[in-house]
Order: sequence, then structure tokens, then C-alpha cells
Amino acid sequence: MLQSNFLTVEQVADNLQVTRQTVSKYIRSCELNAVKINKSYRITVDDFESFLNKNSTTEEPQVAYLRRTKNCFLEYSDKSDEFEILYGLENGQFKSIETNHKKDNNKFIFGDNLLVLKKLLDTHKSKIDLVYIDPPFGTGQNFNSIDDDNAYSDKLIDSEFLEFLRKRLFILRELLSEQGSIYLHIDKKIGHYVKIIMDEVFGHKNFINDITRIKCNPKNFARNAYGNYTDMILYYAKNRDKQIWNDVKESMSKAKREELFPKKHPKFGHYTTNPIHAPGKTIDGDTGMEWKGLMPPKGRHWRYSRKVLDELDYLGLIEWSSNGNPRKIVKAKDHKGFKIQDLWEFKDKGLSYVDYPTQKNYDLLERIIKNSSNENSIVLDCFAGSGSTLKVSNSLDREWIGIDNSNHSLNVIKDTFKNENILCNFYEYNTLS
Repeated sequence: MLQSNFLTVEQVADNLQVTRQTVSKYIRSCELNAVKINKSYRITVDDFESFLNKNSTTEEPQVAYLRRTKNCFLEYSDKSDEFEILYGLENGQFKSIETNHKKDNNKFIFGDNLLVLKKLLDTHKSKIDLVYIDPPFGTGQNFNSIDDDNAYSDKLIDSEFLEFLRKRLFILRELLSEQGSIYLHIDKKIGHYVKIIMDEVFGHKNFINDITRIKCNPKNFARNAYGNYTDMILYYAKNRDKQIWNDVKESMSKAKREELFPKKHPKFGHYTTNPIHAPGKTIDGDTGMEWKGLMPPKGRHWRYSRKVLDELDYLGLIEWSSNGNPRKIVKAKDHKGFKIQDLWEFKDKGLSYVDYPTQKNYDLLERIIKNSSNENSIVLDCFAGSGSTLKVSNSLDREWIGIDNSNHSLNVIKDTFKNENILCNFYEYNTLS
């Protein structure tokens, strides 16, 4: 059949006035036939005409792309179709390097993470509860360890980097469970473009937070610009409002405790006091009546019933001022912690203190893993690096899978896990001939 008898995915999308992603969905659902020619999918003119005839209607068509949406798409050359990414040929298998336990997970796979992720779809589709990734930032550089060994390459830049990431995000979306979520750690120089890619892959409605992380001490650059001492973490859910969310609180610092609970009680420790009355007058109810010879101040009522006030006083939780004004004692140790906000301070350590360039703070990873996974959840990091995500997941009784194609990463993880008695099975991805 002549090449002119075929249409590209882009041409079909233009004819239908829909996005390429919509065309991909038609292909996946077998509503529209497609064949692979070289590295791209094509639709025959006959198949396209058949599709139009089956879907023709006398009613005014409801064109999806005209509906109001916050989703945006980046256009650049050599952008792959979603169908090609998810269903293109994958020809390889995992070969065991070292076996240390009998579990299905808690493993590290050495190889190109695009190929490894596609292979994992055979066994882990919709099973991963949490993905944390800290991919290269598109800097165009190579990064070495303190011993000057090559740790990883960050040579892809601009649209090449975005497409590199986009391909992996589509597969990660398929691996995520219905309650799963993904945290993508990225530099601000390219992070806002990455957000548009993530909107395309996961949908803007599933965007949860853009977290700013303070990564280092303030810088004193000579260039005419503000200092750069933050990066960003983009947090998306597979299905918003279904994702695991444990709402872990931020504990109170000593300085904050002294600010909020400045008093010291011999029995209760640090505390403060609150009024036991509130705005609003009670006409006939119990909270508007006399208690301990006192009436609520004018225009106010007791916050609690008189029975509860008696109990608080009996327990010593009412503090009486020198002029007889009662206030409720609030103990610092009863404080439940603070809602975590979207500005985090988890500074990176210098290269001389870590095993791997860009090794992330364990406390940062612990916060993410505790909030967005449960015990026995599977956590995936396909840019595993030093294995920090795997190590913290293991300490929190999560199952985990790490992927990296760096020999330095493989060696660091092997040594670290051996020294710390972390049981891990090691595999490598081999392409079949």
C-alpha cells in the first residue's frame, strides 16, 4: 500500500479536531485500527473513513477540545504519541544478579528505566502506591562522585529532556494504583515546563501541590539576579481525592514551643492559657448561667457546660488569676502538630558527606513516604541514585523497587545495603536478540 494511503496520528487528530491523546485512546480501545510503520503508528485512509462512518451523527457533535479545560500541551519536534510510548515493542527480560530474599519486591533493577518500566507493566500495572523521582535536571553536564567516578549523565537538554521525561511519566501513570501518587523533584529552570508535561500526562485536575524546597544556604552570586537556593517538587495523584493521604503533622520546634507555650507548670510542663468564654450571649442555656460565683462577661457565654468546667477545675486545668479571672490551661504536650505547608527546608549535604551527587535528605523522603503511602505499599524510584528512597521506604516497612542505569549507583546501593543489612534482590535488564 502506498504511503499516501496512510494518515499519521497528527493528521487524524487535525481532521477530528481533537488532541493526539484522544486519537490514542481510540486506538487503544480498538475503535480505530492502527499499524506500525518504522517507528510510528499510521492509520489507513479506509480505516479512518470507516471510523467516521461508524461515529457519524445527525446531531451537533460535541467536540472535546472546545470544552473549558486547564490542560495545556507543549509542542516540539519528535514528540512521540502516547499510544506508541505505551504499546511500542518491548523486547527484553530481567536477569538475576544477586538474590538475598524471596519477596517479589524490595529489588533494584539495573538498566534503562524506560525499558525496565515497560517490562514492569507485565507484573506491576496499577500496583504502585507511590513514585518519587529526582531525575536529571537537564543541565547538559556529567556528575561525578567525590572519587571522580562518573555517577550519572545529564546531557539531555530542552525538548529532548522533556520528551525523555514525558515517555517515562506515561508509563509511571500506568504503574500507579488507583490510590497512587507521584512526587517529581526538579530544578526551577525547567520545572514549569515539566508541570505542563505532567498536566498532559496526569491531567490538571490531579495536580495537588507545587512544593518549594530550600536546598542550601543563601548564595551570594556576582551575577545580576536574585540568589537561587530553592528547587521544586511537583505532586500529582492518579485520581485526586482517592490518593493515600495520611496528613502527617509537622512537630513543634523548641523555639515554637517557647513562643506558643511560654509558661511552665510543675506538673503539666510547658503550657499557655485560653479564655473559657466566647462571643455570643446565651439567654436560657447552661453556658449563660453563673459558675463559681461568676457570670460570663457581657455579650459572651461559657465555652463549656458548667459540668465540664467543674471537671477541668477539679483536674487543675483552670488557672485563676490574682483577681479571680479563670482561664483554661492548654498543655504543649497535647499539641497535635502543625499542618505541613508547601515550603520545606531540607538542605542537601555537601558532596564530601554523601555517597552520591544530588543525594536527598532522608527527612524529606520520610515526610513524602509517610504522607502518601501505607505500610506494605510499593514505593518506586526509577532514578534511584544512592538508593535513599529505597532505604527510607525499607525503614518505614514499605515495599520498594529501584531502577538506575549507572554503575556507580549499583555499586553504592550494593555496598550500603550490605553494610546496613537491607535485603535486596538485584537484577539487570537484558534486551533479547
